This record gives sequence, C-alpha cells and structure tokens, in this order.
Amino acid sequence: MIYAISDLEQLSGIRSHTIRVWEQRYNALCPTRSQGNTRLYDDKQLRRLLNIVSLNKSGLKISKLCRLSDEAIDKLLDQQFSYPADDEQADYYVSQLIRHGLAFDEYAFNHLIDQGIDQLGLSDCYRKIMYPLLVRLGLMWRKDDICPAHEHFLSNIIRQKIFTHINNLPSTRHSGKSWLLFLPEDEDHDIGLLFASYMLRMHHHQVIFLGSKVPLDSIKRIFSTLNVGHVLLFMIKSRLAAEAQKYIDQLSEICSSTKIHLAGNSQVIGKLNRIDHINWIKTLDEFEKIIHYPVLHERNF
Repeated sequence: MIYAISDLEQLSGIRSHTIRVWEQRYNALCPTRSQGNTRLYDDKQLRRLLNIVSLNKSGLKISKLCRLSDEAIDKLLDQQFSYPADDEQADYYVSQLIRHGLAFDEYAFNHLIDQGIDQLGLSDCYRKIMYPLLVRLGLMWRKDDICPAHEHFLSNIIRQKIFTHINNLPSTRHSGKSWLLFLPEDEDHDIGLLFASYMLRMHHHQVIFLGSKVPLDSIKRIFSTLNVGHVLLFMIKSRLAAEAQKYIDQLSEICSSTKIHLAGNSQVIGKLNRIDHINWIKTLDEFEKIIHYPVLHERNF
C-alpha cells in the first residue's frame, strides 16, 4: 500500500511535523514523491516508522535509532520484549500489534498479545494494551486508514483471547442476583462487554451474557422470569440524541426495579436527560470499584 504522511500520523501517533523533522534531521525515512511533490510511503517505510516509535518510547534516543538498519532495529525489538511491560512499553506493544495486524500476521500478533497477557495478566493487558489498541483502531477506522478486514482480523483475535480466559475461570453456582450484559439491537462491538463479563466472573458475580444486537423485547422477557440485580450495556455508536433518549427511556421502564449501568460513547451519553437513576461508567477504575463493593455503590447512587 501507499501512504501519505497524514496516514503515518494516524497509524503511529506521531505528528506529521515530527515525522518530517526526523526525516530531515536523521534520515529516518526515505519517501518517494508524487508529481505534485507530495511525500509517499510504502509498507516498508511504515513498518520502519512503527518500529522506531516503539523503541523511542522504550527510552532509546531517536538520533541513534534513525541511523540503524532495519535488521539492527529488529534485534533491538527482540531484546525489548524480553523485559516486563511497563506503561512506556505498553505504547510499544500497541505500535507493534498494529504493524502485525496490518500485515495480517496472525502468528506474530498472537505471540505478542500472549506475551503481554503472560507478563501483565489479562486485566492489566486489557487496560494497558488491548484497550489503547482498540481506541487507535477506532480512530483509524473513522479516518478510513484501515479497511474492514484489518479491523475484523484484530478484533476477532482479541475476542478469542478474552473468551479463552472466561472459559478457564472455575465454574460456580450463584444464588444471588445476577448481572445482565448486552448491547442494543444496532450495536455489535462487544469486546468491552466481553471484558466486563470476564471481570464480573473473576470476582464471583453471576453473569447472564447476551452479547450484541439484543432487542428490547428479549430484555423484557428475561425480566419476567429471572432475578436480575444489575444491567450493564454499552452504547458505542454515534446516534441522534432523540433516538438514544427514546431507547434509554424504554429500557428504564423495563428495568425499573434494577440498577442500570451504562458505558460507551460519552458524546451520546452526555446528551441524555432523566438518567439520575443510571450509573454512567466512565472508566475501568469506576467499574472495578462497583464490582468490588456493589452494596456500597448501590447506596451512593
């Protein structure tokens, strides 16, 4: 593929101005030029930039990195991944995972994400690596910097990892009130919901996981037969305020005796009215506090 410098900015997280400085000062990249003198980059140049960014964030000087050959950079990458991941190295992981994802390199992507999980555990790996990766993918998706195939490829591997860890949790029978997890009928991005299911199960909560695209009629039927204590849903898609409000009002009527927890698109949720009865979860830390101390938080709502 051929990329403009604006594409490299989105894929690497480095501003176009900085990329140009690196080129002029350190010969970091060697773009070709269009007839209109626009910089053009190929896959090899993109991979080199992502590698340089990764190593720079791990503490190595940009002036040194830009002078290295691609082979020398690859050796440094192998050395860096032998150390436990910290916050700086998390950015490093994200850049490399994007690189493997764009190449549809399932083996390399799996190996690297498994290494992150082994070093951090699934919870911290999701917080420090998977979630930032998904955010970056979302930005790239909205700017058409990746095709649907890339997004599906990366998302499905992450989904598989979370499913595997859910299946590995010990199975127990619960007698208390359960958590009902689902996405609205027009939503299908369920990775955040899957991770919430894992966290709840890990802390010994009973979970009824319905997944994506669930009609409100199905929620109504569940409430007529089961003892549900909490409802958790994500609203991620951009939508009209009136449409979102209508949905929340209908859901609130169905779940009138249950605590509703809502997460997702802050631009949508922030425009909702009459939601004092709903717990808007804005961060993972807030969610973890709720599942650790549910009774305390119910009193505060």
